[in-house]
Amino acid sequence: MCARYVITSPAAAVRALFSYDELPNFPPRYNVAPTQPIPIVRLLDGKRSYALVRWGFLPSWVKDPRTFSLLINARGESVLHKPAFRNAMRRRRCLIPADGFYEWSDGTPRRPYFVQPKAGGPIAFAGLWETWTGPNGEEVDTAAIVTTPANRLLAAIHDRMPVIVTPDAFNLWLDCAKVDETTAAALMTPAADALLECYAVSNAVNRVANDSAELIAPAPAATDNGADAAANGKKPDDQLSLF
Repeated sequence: MCARYVITSPAAAVRALFSYDELPNFPPRYNVAPTQPIPIVRLLDGKRSYALVRWGFLPSWVKDPRTFSLLINARGESVLHKPAFRNAMRRRRCLIPADGFYEWSDGTPRRPYFVQPKAGGPIAFAGLWETWTGPNGEEVDTAAIVTTPANRLLAAIHDRMPVIVTPDAFNLWLDCAKVDETTAAALMTPAADALLECYAVSNAVNRVANDSAELIAPAPAATDNGADAAANGKKPDDQLSLF
């Protein structure tokens, strides 16, 4: 699954790629984690629009979010039929700007790797968004990253990866009025092996509080044995509650 990612491109570069009218100004983020606000691009009234939402999908029918498991990813193979996601797949698809993502190896010791486009970012993850309305009328917009089986490059590390939507397919994914969910689902395939590169990074990424450019620096050979939580088989310390 995709549980951490980065967005480091200048705001102007992100806006140029996604072609929205808003002028947000956001700092580089090297360790975006679940429950944090994340930027998405969605189609509203026929125009691309930028918004900040919480990372952790909350279906509209949930009565008490405190008792609902956090959905940070949506498996592409099941989004057309899974009750939590099927309405959003039909009506609320979005793009999630990113410059790369982290993945942890499945073996022991677990090691973090950074994955990025060889040509540099930004890129777009396929996403789904939803608005949850509470009993007092409060509204919370949330989102999940759509995933697919890993390509050959990443399969040796982990069996899943985010769906990466190429710029020529942005409209196909975003336009829920003109493009049905079955047609859009054709985009949910592994990225080409030649698009990405990956390398081991420091275990410092396991801590949500760490958020600096050093996180995406290649790990020195001396740290390959891993001395902290991830190297001991522990999962990164994701926050697991939206409320």
